[in-house]
Amino acid sequence: MESQLQEQMVPTGVPGLDYVLGGGFPANHLYLVEGDPGTGKTTLALQFLLSGLARGEKGLYVTLSESKAELRTVAASHGWSLDGIGLFELESLEQRLHAEQQYTVFHPSEVELSETTRLICDEVEKLQPARVVFDSLSEMRLLARDPLRYRRQVLALKQFFAGRKCTVILLDDRTSVETDLQLQSISHGVLVLERVDIEYGGARRRLMVSKLRGLRFREGRHDFNIERGGLAVYPRLVAAEHKQPPGSAPASLEAAKSGISALDKLLGGGLHYGTSTLALGPAGAGKSTLVTQFAVALARAGERVAFYVFEETRDNFLDRAAGLGMDLRPYIEEGTVTIDQIDPAEISPGEFAHRVRMAVEGDERRKFRVVVIDSLNGYLNSMPSESFLVIQMHELLMYLNERRVLTLMVLAQHGILGSAMASPVDVTYLADTVIVLRYFEAFGEVKQAIAVVKKRTGAHERSIREFRVSAEGIQIGEPLKDFEGVLTGVPSFTGRRDSLIADAE
Repeated sequence: MESQLQEQMVPTGVPGLDYVLGGGFPANHLYLVEGDPGTGKTTLALQFLLSGLARGEKGLYVTLSESKAELRTVAASHGWSLDGIGLFELESLEQRLHAEQQYTVFHPSEVELSETTRLICDEVEKLQPARVVFDSLSEMRLLARDPLRYRRQVLALKQFFAGRKCTVILLDDRTSVETDLQLQSISHGVLVLERVDIEYGGARRRLMVSKLRGLRFREGRHDFNIERGGLAVYPRLVAAEHKQPPGSAPASLEAAKSGISALDKLLGGGLHYGTSTLALGPAGAGKSTLVTQFAVALARAGERVAFYVFEETRDNFLDRAAGLGMDLRPYIEEGTVTIDQIDPAEISPGEFAHRVRMAVEGDERRKFRVVVIDSLNGYLNSMPSESFLVIQMHELLMYLNERRVLTLMVLAQHGILGSAMASPVDVTYLADTVIVLRYFEAFGEVKQAIAVVKKRTGAHERSIREFRVSAEGIQIGEPLKDFEGVLTGVPSFTGRRDSLIADAE
């Protein structure tokens, strides 16, 4: 039964959309694609017809708003050729209706809708297409003049195509004042395309399947881009869909070592695959250096590491790491490490989650087992609101944990010392391990401290240790037993100075 159902699905030509729909559109039905101008309706329609052409299916594009030349221009911008697809435009239709007149362009209201519909049906009878696109319904509204007549004509089109083994897409640019719910009701499925303009950066595009009769689909809004080559859809990540089958996960968590014994001791033996770790602290406290230390040690051990850098350029990141004795370039050359520089003004949260997913999936030799996000502050900037960040991060982290991936994250706090520090968003409860880095004042100097305040996967050291970053890398001092109030930034000292890390000569 499942194989028969799969044979009845019509791929859209957009892999991400097919994933959202559960394989494509059910064949031989009429579908409505709604969206404001510029949301990608025409591009999607052309992909739909070209996908059918590649499968040996005839296609017909009925354009009531654009000329054939304009359609070919759109296709050429994506590197496509429309050879083999039937194009039927309003201008030629009007010429046939008004051959006795010398004019070549008429207002749509001058053409009777019934005659328009008849000529379109004649073209369908002649070509016998398996896929048909109508662009757009707003022109048919103008031809009808009366809403009741318009709906009757659309229903007549649906009845005409019934039993003809033809899948039809109706495009609607929603230029009418009110949403036509009756048109949605007679359609077998409804796909809505949206364009969201943000205050800074590129516009975000999202799609939503609001209706699909008889089939289960992935609800909610899914980010997509219009790129050369068509629409690229990034389905919303749902961690529950990627749960590992019972018994597939190892009985005990595999440890990941940092290469620094004192740091691993502080963490109770190291971090674990299938968990997430958050490095939290003020700017410059060493958060990025800390997670880079883990990444270098694991790359040295043969693990594949994917960096997603929001705050600095790729070259600056590599130069800074090399200056601290953690040169990543040899591992990049051998393919063990990749660094993806992310521009939060241009990338949507859905696209970012898609990139991460593609990195950790695949065969055992090519997939990444360590993901570094530096930092969540940049990720937050790509979100429309802070509440969405927590929801997205929950799904992403749960998904990565199911894939047995070690996730390392950085979150910069506002402020430098004392009670003035605050986090832009609280995601500490999402992470399995939370490492806190702080500045503190001692003997007229600004020093750094590190502590593990949370670890779900086992015991960890409760002490606060001094933390120093130099050209030789990271140094971890002895527990600061002679200090109280280190995490507040203003400690009181009760011991000896030689309990601190000695200054380099």
